[in-house]
Amino acid sequence: MFRKILIANRGEIACRIIRTARRMGIATVAVYSDADADAMHVAMADEAVRIGIAAPRDSYLRIDAILDAARKTGAQAVHPGYGFLAENAGFADACADAGLVFIGPPASAIRAMGGKSEAKALMAKAGVPLVPGYHGAAQDLLTLQTAANAIGYPVLIKASAGGGGKGMRVVADAAGFAQALAGAQREAASSFGDDRVLVEKYLTRPRHIEIQVFADSLGNCVHLFERDCSIQRRHQKIIEEAPAPGMTLELRAAMGQAAVAAALAVGYVGAGTVEFIVEDGHFHFMEMNTRLQVEHPVTEMITGLDLVEWQLRVAAGEKLPLGQADLAINGHAIEIRLCAEDPARDFLPSVGLLRHLALPDGIRVDAGVRTGDRISPDYDPMIAKLIVHGANRAEALGKMAAALRGAEVVGVATNLGLLRAIIAHDDFAAGDFDTGFIARHPDLIAVSAIPPDAAIAASALTVLASRAAQNIAPTDPESPWGISSNWRMNLPGTQKIMLQLGDLRLAVEAWADGTLIWDGTTHHATLANSRVTIDGSSVPVTMVGLTVVLAGTVFAFTEIDPLLPPEAASAGGGRVTAPIPGRVTNIAVSVGDQVVRGQLLAVMEAMKMEISLTAARDGVVASLHATVGEMVAEGTEIVKLADPPQP
Repeated sequence: MFRKILIANRGEIACRIIRTARRMGIATVAVYSDADADAMHVAMADEAVRIGIAAPRDSYLRIDAILDAARKTGAQAVHPGYGFLAENAGFADACADAGLVFIGPPASAIRAMGGKSEAKALMAKAGVPLVPGYHGAAQDLLTLQTAANAIGYPVLIKASAGGGGKGMRVVADAAGFAQALAGAQREAASSFGDDRVLVEKYLTRPRHIEIQVFADSLGNCVHLFERDCSIQRRHQKIIEEAPAPGMTLELRAAMGQAAVAAALAVGYVGAGTVEFIVEDGHFHFMEMNTRLQVEHPVTEMITGLDLVEWQLRVAAGEKLPLGQADLAINGHAIEIRLCAEDPARDFLPSVGLLRHLALPDGIRVDAGVRTGDRISPDYDPMIAKLIVHGANRAEALGKMAAALRGAEVVGVATNLGLLRAIIAHDDFAAGDFDTGFIARHPDLIAVSAIPPDAAIAASALTVLASRAAQNIAPTDPESPWGISSNWRMNLPGTQKIMLQLGDLRLAVEAWADGTLIWDGTTHHATLANSRVTIDGSSVPVTMVGLTVVLAGTVFAFTEIDPLLPPEAASAGGGRVTAPIPGRVTNIAVSVGDQVVRGQLLAVMEAMKMEISLTAARDGVVASLHATVGEMVAEGTEIVKLADPPQP
């Protein structure tokens, strides 16, 4: 077994690998960018080596820097985690050339399965069912659009290299094909360094079910059953579970056999995942991920195994610990991905300081950040994974609902509300879902504009306490200047507090005894010992400044000067600004161009996501304020539009 390994990754997967290595007595080396100098994985590892500045291409994608770190620290093997270089055959070759063991499959297997088009051709030869589509080498617009027209709309454009929903577009009709193709190719090139795509029929009600496979270098290969990963947004998974609801023994056996055959066909070694689309009881090969998956914990929970330990043992040349006949499913597991993103803004990533992060006890939590860390625009927005296990699916759902109620995040927008709504939804509980579940249920993302009375009271009382604390008590205990009350000469003993929550403004009259009046209603409230009591009802509360967390829901109040007028809205939508910090990757217009509402103006990239900036109205491009390749802050004006010419 290895004495020391280097982990060529960051965040929760690096922390997760470190935990297993530590249990096995293996020393670990972390690598980090400037943005991650104080990150959790750096603190956990036995050693850490800086490899560059924040941008992935200048740090976590630098093969030379990673290999140099391994050489300097005496690491014997490299674990790539997932993402970054995990499915880079050139990296696997470079490790071997440097005398390092790559804790993953052979480079030949990565190459065979790394291109989706080539993999599908290989699977077709092996007799594995495929979704109808074009997987050829020609990549010009005419060839691809002709293929799409022949397949029939809707179609799915998908990056041939990589995964995770990057470089993927659903196209409803021929009119939108060219723009969708250009976007998919840009995102694929940015994410994977390869702009090749394939085109497939887009199935309307599919389940996304994948099979975990594991092989050793001695010719043994097993599958560790399935995971259902159908709950997705932007073609990226946010809830996974094992086993798949409604799975029959016959279908599980057929899919397991197909997955093992796929692995053996490419001489696979290590952990891998064969992904399928399932509809009406029929399964179609989609792709193979030649690495450990983000959702691997649910497989660990139902099998009782540590898949990272298996990876290390297989990479060290050992035989698989168990055979197929030794493997069995025990209970049900569910995993959610808690992400820094705003579902109400089309899941736009959210960046900033984690002012408060509380994750539930009593369940498995895989996290790579903690309170005080910063969510960076350079990396994936996932905060943590919450994983529960129950004797059956109903029990697991109950545990997950309780876990989500106990999760608190302040400082960035998150998908917590959406996750709670999905877990509580009757159709999800009944197993009636597919990859379009979120899109078909827009009510899951409903945002209430009215905060509960308890939240308003807690924030107002915090303002009162803060004002009282600012009083400077003189040395004379009898001085009126040391009295923390609302007493006013010839005026009522009240203070005016103006709170704002989003677009909502609330004027609160407050007395020192906890009497509060807003919207014409009088309340009596107290705030003490992490509980707010209002009109006789008491609930637990977490306060972070004026931000209130009630039952896990965040109400980010601010105090404003009541004499200030509301901020004016952008006049006519003429200013097109960056919604989050990121890099400008494309300017699609020039000064003087006439544009129509909805037309693409520019493209940004942030947190592994491509963000299209479009015109909010018809107009003329008056000026451009950014260049391709430039890093811009949130709110930076990119394009300015003037009114269109009058007829």
